[in-house]
Amino acid sequence: MNTETGNNNAESDMPLGLALFPVLVLIAALSWNVYVFGDDALSGSSQMIIILVTGMAAAIGLWRGVPWQSQQESIVATIGNAMPSILILLLVGALASIWLLCGTVPVLVYYGVKLLNPAIFLVACCIACALTSLVSGSSWSTAATIGVAMVGVGRALEIPDGMIGGAIISGSYFGDKVSPLSDTTNLAAAVTETPLFDHIRYLFLTTGPSMLIALIAFTFLGLNIETSDSGVDVDTVLNAIDERFNISILLLLPAVITLGLIVKRVAAIPALFVGVVVGVIFAVIFQQPLLADLMSNYEQYGLYSVLMVTLFGGVDIVTSNSMLNDLFSASGMQGMLGTIWLILAAMAFGGVMEACGMLARIMQSIKSLASSFFSLVACTAGTCIVTNVSTSDQYISVAIPGRMYSGLYKDMGYASQNLSRTLEDTGTVTSVLIPWNTCGAYHAAVLGIGTFAYLPYCFFNLLSPFMTLFFAWFMIKIARVEPAEETTATV
Repeated sequence: MNTETGNNNAESDMPLGLALFPVLVLIAALSWNVYVFGDDALSGSSQMIIILVTGMAAAIGLWRGVPWQSQQESIVATIGNAMPSILILLLVGALASIWLLCGTVPVLVYYGVKLLNPAIFLVACCIACALTSLVSGSSWSTAATIGVAMVGVGRALEIPDGMIGGAIISGSYFGDKVSPLSDTTNLAAAVTETPLFDHIRYLFLTTGPSMLIALIAFTFLGLNIETSDSGVDVDTVLNAIDERFNISILLLLPAVITLGLIVKRVAAIPALFVGVVVGVIFAVIFQQPLLADLMSNYEQYGLYSVLMVTLFGGVDIVTSNSMLNDLFSASGMQGMLGTIWLILAAMAFGGVMEACGMLARIMQSIKSLASSFFSLVACTAGTCIVTNVSTSDQYISVAIPGRMYSGLYKDMGYASQNLSRTLEDTGTVTSVLIPWNTCGAYHAAVLGIGTFAYLPYCFFNLLSPFMTLFFAWFMIKIARVEPAEETTATV
């Protein structure tokens, strides 16, 4: 996006230190904020930090002679570019909830658990977590539910904790990365102004080989470690699902239909809307006992109320197994508001930085280092990892570098999906490998396995940054556009 600021002279001679100042303050403030609020930092305090630093950047712009009207126009235009992703996020919230209510998510968990076998435990564990995360769009809820179950089974089979944790996290983050329901996937697409499904399709080019290598590694490990043949009983989990849901393979159809539309290149919003409608229909047809139970909470219009509340406010389905209750809980459209707030704040920050010429000045300096596509990707990857380490949050490691590098990729003639893929391959997946990052701390606490214990076995997470650099070095399937052109190229 090229925004006319009305004061090009004020931008052209801006000192690099002044242009970097808001970014450095933002990183320092977010780091402190995560230290203070921990896992709750994204409940609003991090968004407020970004808004406050945006105000500071705007003040610098005013001091440099950039009028507020120009800054405001840049903010509005930048947010406008993210509006399709925001609409998608709202639909994703509704989709995740209705697929839980109709039984799509429970059926996937049900059959995933049935795959367990001592000889192939690690690879089956990775696949089960990948499928669950793909449908739910959340590595956190996957690890806290099916992941916790896998830890118990793996320990009973005398499999080392680190290997169990590595399989769980590799699978969970694979599903999280390529799921249209994932907040980080939508965030990466939004901040780089990349159509969601273009981003996901392009991401598969590096994600697929990384996951395949990880599965081969887990298969090799599983066949070469001694495990007990204790015959772990998973009937408790299966019975808990059976008691609450009508289990049928047909319940996978909402996911199959939606993914089929995506493959057919149907636009994201219509495809997700169809997924929501099909989910509603399947809930009414297949889950009548469950609906009847939930309807008892309403005096009148019970079915209508249950379906509407599920879509906009989420649903909590209680089973006889407490471990499953977290997984069988979704927050609907309402649950996406925090991520939307983060997107709005990050886009506003980027809009001000762009209008005031700060991004252009920073990118001018980086461009001297990024003389080739490989060096550009390497700079992006390094920025994501450093941001992950310094701010302790994966969302920030995607949002801020995404806005910083967006213009540079376009200026050098590379399509935005090159950037969005790099953000995910290096920002999203490495967060869980850092003990003081919110993701690393969360997974270590939930799984009861130390970060450095599972880190060597998180094959997917470790391979992803190298895979994106490998593709960049050999220029494999690199989407191009005319320099500074905003039209997205296809692979």
